[in-house]
Amino acid sequence: MFGLFKKKSELERLQKVYAEKMSEVHKLSTIDRRKSDVAAAEADAIAQKIAILQNSQKSN
Repeated sequence: MFGLFKKKSELERLQKVYAEKMSEVHKLSTIDRRKSDVAAAEADAIAQKIAILQNSQKSN
């Protein structure tokens, strides 16, 4: 209840977007391989941003 108005961190937001994108990749993989590959590339870019944020938090 106390976290009701707490804003999500950039890392949490990116992790949610990544999970949604990977779900989209899975759905598209059975329908259209090309669109699935594009979505997978976008998910990979998000994963790289997540890794950068995690490394910067570890160094602090």
